[in-house]
Amino acid sequence: MQALTSFSMCLFFLFSLLRISAATALVRITPSGYIRDGETLVSVGGSYELGFFSPGKSKSRYLGIWYTFSTDAVVWVANRGTPLGDSSGLLKLTEQGVLVLLNSSNSIVWSSNSSRIAGNPISQLLDSGNLVVQDGKETNPDNFLWQSFDYPCDTFLPEMKLGWDLVTGFERSFSSWNSTEDPAPGEFLARMDQRGLPQFFVMKGAKIQARGGSWNGLYFTGYGYGVREPNPISGSEYLTGYGYGVREPNLISGSEFVMNKDEVYYEYRLKNMSTFSRYVLNTSGVIERFTWLYQTHSWELAFTFLTDRCESYALCGPFSSCTINSNSAICACLKGFVPKSLKDWNSGYWSDGCVRRTPLACGDGDGFVKYSGIKLPDTSSSWFDKSMSLAECRGLCWRNCSCTACANLDIRDGGSGCVLWFGNLTDIREFTLGGGQDLYIRMAASELDHVKKKSNFNKRQLLAILLSSAVFLMGLLIVGIILNIRKKKLRCEGHRRQDCRDEYLREDGEEMELPLFDLTTIAKATDNFSSCNKLGEGGFGPVYKGTLLGGKEIAVKRLSKNSGQGMTEFKTEVILIARLQHRNLVKLLGCCIQRDEKILIYEFMPSKSLDFYIFDQEGQKLLDWPKCFHIIGGVARGLLYLHQDSRLRIIHRDLKPSNILLDDNMNPKISDFGLAKTFGGDQSQANTNIVVGTYGYMSPEYVVDGIFSMKSDVFSFGVILLEMLSRKKNRGFRHPNHDHNLLGHW
Repeated sequence: MQALTSFSMCLFFLFSLLRISAATALVRITPSGYIRDGETLVSVGGSYELGFFSPGKSKSRYLGIWYTFSTDAVVWVANRGTPLGDSSGLLKLTEQGVLVLLNSSNSIVWSSNSSRIAGNPISQLLDSGNLVVQDGKETNPDNFLWQSFDYPCDTFLPEMKLGWDLVTGFERSFSSWNSTEDPAPGEFLARMDQRGLPQFFVMKGAKIQARGGSWNGLYFTGYGYGVREPNPISGSEYLTGYGYGVREPNLISGSEFVMNKDEVYYEYRLKNMSTFSRYVLNTSGVIERFTWLYQTHSWELAFTFLTDRCESYALCGPFSSCTINSNSAICACLKGFVPKSLKDWNSGYWSDGCVRRTPLACGDGDGFVKYSGIKLPDTSSSWFDKSMSLAECRGLCWRNCSCTACANLDIRDGGSGCVLWFGNLTDIREFTLGGGQDLYIRMAASELDHVKKKSNFNKRQLLAILLSSAVFLMGLLIVGIILNIRKKKLRCEGHRRQDCRDEYLREDGEEMELPLFDLTTIAKATDNFSSCNKLGEGGFGPVYKGTLLGGKEIAVKRLSKNSGQGMTEFKTEVILIARLQHRNLVKLLGCCIQRDEKILIYEFMPSKSLDFYIFDQEGQKLLDWPKCFHIIGGVARGLLYLHQDSRLRIIHRDLKPSNILLDDNMNPKISDFGLAKTFGGDQSQANTNIVVGTYGYMSPEYVVDGIFSMKSDVFSFGVILLEMLSRKKNRGFRHPNHDHNLLGHW
């Protein structure tokens, strides 16, 4: 496999070199040379290319840098805000070592700057993608007069620095494009904030959009390695950590954070120059990391930052934490704190946050409550020290009446250093899947006693209760195992198959008429669940395309063994869909219950799901108004059947474009009933303590109070109609004149 990959890479670079040689390309610029529109400057290794281009359908011309093997991935633009109106642009290097971009009238459109004058200046494009100007007589190859890496655009490449030169006050940051056809600086900016303990911000204009947090020796605390990237490795230098990735855990060799009296910056490096990875701040303010796959010759999205509501800065206000649960943002006051405005809090307006239930006594019995696995609060008003121990840090905070919390600066090797907070604690997030770090919040003595009593409930009584309960449960378990074994022997007697129908295929004691498939048949139909046949994946597990021996195409939904929530979804779908028969509902063909596998088999829908035709640029071209009207009517008929015409009234609770599948004739079929609820004939609404679904499609009364009914599905249907008409996502909609979502705008 490794030899095949190496061979593919050789062919790939051979193709790149052939492409370069076929065009007019230079490897360096001197004062006697220049580059016109149509000519390019190529790095020595052939990975990057500088030249003139027009983004998208725009006719304006820009000077930019892109990958030779992926010309649409532009990583840097010189004249972002001053485009050329025609193809008469010319780039040249002056005798003083300044790059100038000239237009048709020989006027300077853009130029580099330099505080030094070179005796023999040259400009070249390095294999890192860095356009540099240096003195040809200089013995140090890294002593540049000017470099493009000091002026990033929307792309953050390996070996770039994000941060500050504290001596000169120079800042390196990167900003989004204005649009996909306009590389001018957009409204989003990613930068390092040097106030207090330095931390990573994404700004929208002058407003903080999101906070990546401070560096803790391994990663920025706002990312939380347990949430998206689970394999951080510590480095050997102070505040130096190793990179980590979901799909390519060995791609990044090091992520370095430097903080001293001269500079504060973050950078990352790749293990070798034959791999390519880049971070992009897109026009919606989302940071994405792309990795080039040689096998498919395409960019794969490997990482995203800013993908849920908890990453919105200070969403929950002071002294509260944000936790994502079932795609809904949930804010909760910290221990010992209560909502500042209970009415607003219960209505879902959390920005006022929480206040102390008991004021601090300033040294007279105050103590600390430990929180684990959280994103540290905003450090812009904090104080820090690199050498203190945690005990010294807590003592210093306890002696300062204004101190409200403390934590380690570096979490490696048991922790070191000290960070102190004063005043409000803002923008805290709790990571439920690991990551984050420990925070110690100062509390009044009475609150400490309350927490201790709550967490250390009468240990002797608790131990006695646990022991007696354990003995009782062990007895019940033994009896249950014996009865279960006898029941299985009786039920499966005479059957040739290893497994048989179990309680999941029964409703009210009545066995359901649902065909059973053998696991071997399903494995053969999906090529042993090959990734090439994978259609998608949800919280329950993956979905595969399969072909039975007779040629019939099927969709195979395989319950993840690690998904406890998926077990409930499996039972719900078997009970509900097996008895639902309607042309606008996806048909359940059968299931497989064998060994520890739980699998559902559906009819295959070749035309994908509705979200492809609404939100994808290519898909939108295929969806005209007659088809829209046809799909709308079909979904409405399906909902009418669920709400009124089926034996039990069914509330879907997760109606969205991705759950509406389309057949060859673009007939819509509602799918995914894992979250559905059934009502009796005279029941019209219910409520729940656990709100599930997809944010943006849930009705307000369901999100706030947990009340759901037929109106909940109708609300979701209305959101889908708006998205079909506007071709915009409700949550992703942005308007220059207000901050409303798509519903608020309409």
